Amino acid sequence: MSLRKNALETVSAFNDGEMGQLDLRQRYLRHIEINEDAFEKKCVAAHITVSALILDHTRRKVLLTLHPKVGRWLQLGGHCEVSDASLEDAALREAREESGLANFDFLISGPVQLDAHTINCRGDGLVTHLDVQFVLVAQQDQLIAISDESLDLQWFNSNELPQDCDFALARLVDKAQQILAN
Repeated sequence: MSLRKNALETVSAFNDGEMGQLDLRQRYLRHIEINEDAFEKKCVAAHITVSALILDHTRRKVLLTLHPKVGRWLQLGGHCEVSDASLEDAALREAREESGLANFDFLISGPVQLDAHTINCRGDGLVTHLDVQFVLVAQQDQLIAISDESLDLQWFNSNELPQDCDFALARLVDKAQQILAN
């Protein structure tokens, strides 16, 4: 299965019932359908990205990266690559590359949230990231390692996030906690 086909199926199946999320789902689907390069940095209108909120094995802490371009604590993630067979594979690859951790389980099958944000990822102007966000649970007895894509990497209690975290991250953590509570 191609990344494009997987993304269309994954995003089509996403439905958390929130009107804003449903609107984003339609925006993502249109973007994938009309842009051959929808997953590539060179797609100037926007491109599909993935991110992963990583919970520790107790499911009480979240692993965040101090992002060098944004200058704030964020979940891990980034751009899809041609070799990614699925959005899930891309999220796992990004989580492994940026955390040093190797073994994860998905908290649920499929994404937890969609988030569109603007960033200067190419260094030549702002572009919109159409981010598909997953939640992973790190298996026990693994050590984190800071990659060259991060200024720092730390575990935070899920109810004590850094003050400078953005609304989308706080919302993603809240959604993960809601899933755990049900």
